[in-house]
Amino acid sequence: MNLFRHPLHILAAAALVFGAGAIAQQTPPKPVPNPAPAPAATQVPVPPPPDVDAKAWVLMDYATGQILASKNPDERVVPASITKVMTDYVVSAQLVAGKIHLTDPVMISEHAWRAGGAGTDGSTSFLKLNSQVPLKDLLYGMIIQSGNDSAIALAEHTAGSEETFANLMNAYAKQLGMVNTHFVNASGYPADNHYSSAHDIAILSRALIHDYPDDYAISAIKEFTWNGIKQGNRNTLLWRDPSVDGIKTGHTAEAGFCLAASAKRGESRMIAIVMGSSNEKARADAAMALLNYGFRFFETHKLYEVSKPLATPRLWKGEEDQLPLGVQQDVLVTVKTGDYDKLKATMDIPSTLIAPYKKGQQVGTLHITEDGQSIMDVPLVAMNDAPQGGFFKRLWDSILLWFHGSGKK
Repeated sequence: MNLFRHPLHILAAAALVFGAGAIAQQTPPKPVPNPAPAPAATQVPVPPPPDVDAKAWVLMDYATGQILASKNPDERVVPASITKVMTDYVVSAQLVAGKIHLTDPVMISEHAWRAGGAGTDGSTSFLKLNSQVPLKDLLYGMIIQSGNDSAIALAEHTAGSEETFANLMNAYAKQLGMVNTHFVNASGYPADNHYSSAHDIAILSRALIHDYPDDYAISAIKEFTWNGIKQGNRNTLLWRDPSVDGIKTGHTAEAGFCLAASAKRGESRMIAIVMGSSNEKARADAAMALLNYGFRFFETHKLYEVSKPLATPRLWKGEEDQLPLGVQQDVLVTVKTGDYDKLKATMDIPSTLIAPYKKGQQVGTLHITEDGQSIMDVPLVAMNDAPQGGFFKRLWDSILLWFHGSGKK
């Protein structure tokens, strides 16, 4: 069939396409959590967060990374042994990359022995000078016993020196978006220009749990024995609440008493960071109060699932006439109890989509707002490869697009 001998057919087809239109702004269906929550009989009042004993603190929802409540979240503070969360993160990353191995024998240098050993007033794993210790045992010693010598030995084995390892720590901090953090050493021993913030520690804690769950699980172990000496985990919340499974304590005279804690109840996980409490009990009480507040007065909803298309806009010049768009991971959002109805979602999609597209390529954006305030922007991506169509398909769509464009003028 000669397409150019039948202009009326062309005009008719173009009119149909133009009548349907290309989708510029799409509104997805009202977010529906899975499973749907039972409707509350009355609006649940949400009180302000507890007034806890801490210089700075943050309560973060793990699923979304949202900060639910905070005090001085971005103030630079001394992190003490919470530094070891980053040491753990870097070592875990290098393990996954195959640069080091859990079975590696690690030599305990004089620096690790002197700066972090039994002769210091800091926490130690009591490692012996010039001995060789399996890397896995050093991880246990650092995370459970908070051994400074274990942390230094891990740093030296991973990067060649503690100084080089600190540079690696800072590179990972930048990569994670920790904007108020700078590390000088692997243990958290007092040093000039060694600082972080409650917000940054929350970001780091969430990344550790998500990226390296097997290594994170070590922080739930209550005791570890090395060199004939049994030491208990310094996170006392492990004994107080079975839902708590991490993360790390810290204490120096300048830092005060610090605690990064996380708990999981049902499908929800909360992270509480407490910096600068007055004593060991106060930091545990503060973290527990924040975790309880989060679980009691906030709820997490799954708005959209990764496997389900949210829109199927017109695709031009492709093998297919539609391009299914979705999200790369489940879209979760955490709101105050009773505020679910304040959520609204809209989509921005270009008015004209022309093949080709690759699976996973961003095409548009899903906007989530709560009571008119933006809380999340999520990329909308192609759910499948969308290659170009054949010559005649591209030619036909070019003609239709011409009429479509003319009709807009």
